[in-house]
Amino acid sequence: MRVSRRVVFAVAGSLMAATALTACGGGGSTAKGNADGVLNVGMPNGPQTDNNNPYLSSSAANSLGYKNVIFEPLALFNKVKPTDDAKPWLATKWDWSNNYQTLTLTVRDNVKWSDGQAFSADDVKFTFDLLKATAGLNHNAIPFGDTTVSGSTVTATFTSPQFVNEYKILTDTPIVPKHQWSTFKDPATDPVKDPVGTGPFKLKTFTPQTVTLDVRSDYWKDAPKVKELRYTSYTDNNAQATALATGACEWAFAFIPNAKQVFVSKDPAHNQLYFPPDLAGHGLWFNTTKAPFDNPALRQAINMVINRDDIFNQGESGYFYPPITNITGIPTPAGNSFLAPEYKSQDVKVDVAGAKAKLTGAGFTFDGNTLKDPTGKPVTMTLSDPAGWSDYQTDLEIIKDNVSKIGITATVDKANQDAWTKNVDTGNFDAVLHWTDGGATPYQLYKSIMDGDLYKPVGTPGVNGNYGRFQNADATAALKAYASAADDAGRTAAMNKLQKIFVDNMPVALTSASNLGGEYSTKNWTGWPTNDNPYADAHPTLPGALDVILNLKPAA
Repeated sequence: MRVSRRVVFAVAGSLMAATALTACGGGGSTAKGNADGVLNVGMPNGPQTDNNNPYLSSSAANSLGYKNVIFEPLALFNKVKPTDDAKPWLATKWDWSNNYQTLTLTVRDNVKWSDGQAFSADDVKFTFDLLKATAGLNHNAIPFGDTTVSGSTVTATFTSPQFVNEYKILTDTPIVPKHQWSTFKDPATDPVKDPVGTGPFKLKTFTPQTVTLDVRSDYWKDAPKVKELRYTSYTDNNAQATALATGACEWAFAFIPNAKQVFVSKDPAHNQLYFPPDLAGHGLWFNTTKAPFDNPALRQAINMVINRDDIFNQGESGYFYPPITNITGIPTPAGNSFLAPEYKSQDVKVDVAGAKAKLTGAGFTFDGNTLKDPTGKPVTMTLSDPAGWSDYQTDLEIIKDNVSKIGITATVDKANQDAWTKNVDTGNFDAVLHWTDGGATPYQLYKSIMDGDLYKPVGTPGVNGNYGRFQNADATAALKAYASAADDAGRTAAMNKLQKIFVDNMPVALTSASNLGGEYSTKNWTGWPTNDNPYADAHPTLPGALDVILNLKPAA
C-alpha cells in the first residue's frame, strides 16, 4: 500500500504554520502503559466510518491499519529486506511452478477463526475465487485462474507469470472466512461490521475517533504480550504530533517538520524515528514530450546538479525520505542486490562543471549566465506541486537554486491541489515532484516511470504511472521480459537493461526514497525494529505491523 501524500502532507502546512502545538484534538487516548497491556497507535486521518472490510482502501481497518491484526496473510515478506525469504504464516510452505503461473500452498493446521470455526484450505480457495470474481476487491489486479483444493493443499493458477506479484499474493492478500463472506450480498461494498479473522486480535469497540481490539485467547501462535490495541485517528498532524510528544500515542506514521525537536527531544531515551527506505522513490518528473525537456542531455544535466543532501536535511527534516544516491535511481541499501555491475559504485554527486560540459556537448550554449537550448531559446522551467505539500515545496526551492547554477531560470508554482492533479493527469506541466510505485524489486519503480503501456498522449487524462509520457520501446520490452522471465538470469539481464535505459535517458531525476517507517516510543514497549535489527517495517498500516506487534514486550 502506498501512503497517501494527500493525507500526509495536505495538513503538513498547518503544522509548519502553527506557533504552538495544539492539544490532542482528535484523540482522547491516554497512555496507560503496561499495567493494562495497552498499546496506543495513531494515524492523522480524521474521523472514521465503521467499515472493517480489509479490501476497501477507504475502510477504517485500512486507514488505521488494524486489518493486519484481524486478517492474516499466507506468508509475510519483510519489505525492508525484500530479497529475504518470507516467513510462513497461514501457509506453512509454498512452491511456484510453470514459470510462476502455478502456486501450490500447504495451509496450516490447528488455526481457528475468531468465532471459533476452523480455518481450512477452502478459505484460501474462497478468497482467491472471490478476488477473481470481484474486480472491486482485487485491488492488486492479480490475474487469478482456477484454484483447487486437496486436503490441506491449495493449487492456484494464474493467467500470466506472477514473479513480480509474489508479495501481493502471499502478503497483501488477507484471507477471509468462507462461512461469513459467502453470506454477503455484495462483498465489494459490505462494511463487515463484525470482522472474523485468524489474527491475534478481535474488534472490541468502534467510534469515529478510536477503535479498540482485544487480544484473542485462542490464537494459534504464542499469545501476544500486548493485551489491547487502541487505534486513535487524530484530526490532523498537529494533534498527532502532540500525542506522540506527550506519550498519549506510542506508535504512528506522520510527517513532522522538525521532528527531532518536536518529538525526539521530548524523551530522547525512548522516542525513536525509524524510517528505512523501500524500493520506491520520489523525484522530479520531466514532461518528456515538451521541448527542451524532451532532450535527455538536459534531463541528465539537471540530475547532476540537484543537491540531494539539502533536500533530505531541509525539505525532509533529515529523517523522512532518505536520499537516493545511485545513478540508477534504485534506492539503497534495499536495492543493492539489483544494481548492475557497472553502476554499483556510481553515486550521484553535485557536478556543475560536468553538467555544463554535457549540455554544450549536446548543442546547448551559454549566453553569460543564461542557458540556451539548441534553437537559441533561453531555458526556463516551472516547478509545480500543491502549496500544502510543505516538504515538496522546500525541495522545489532547493532544485530551483540548483538549476540556476547551469543557467536555467526556474519558478516554483504553489499550485491548487485539484488543479495540479488535473495537470499531472493530462501532462500539462514542465516538471513536478511526484512519487513512483514500489514493490519487492525495482521492477515496479521502473514500470511506473518507463512503461509504454501506461503512456497516454498529452491532453488525455487517466494516467496511472508514466506521468512524464516517456516513450521507449526498449524499456517497455525489457519490462515485459522481466515480468515473464523464466529464471533469475533472464530477470537480471532485463533489470540491467532497464538501468542502462534509465541512466541514458533520465526521465525522472529521482531524489528521495520512500520509507516504511514510523515514530515510536520504547518507554512502555520494547522489541521494535531498528536499523540494527530491521526484522520488519514500522508502518502501522502495512502488513509488517502484525510482526511488530507480536514482537513487542513490556519494558522493564
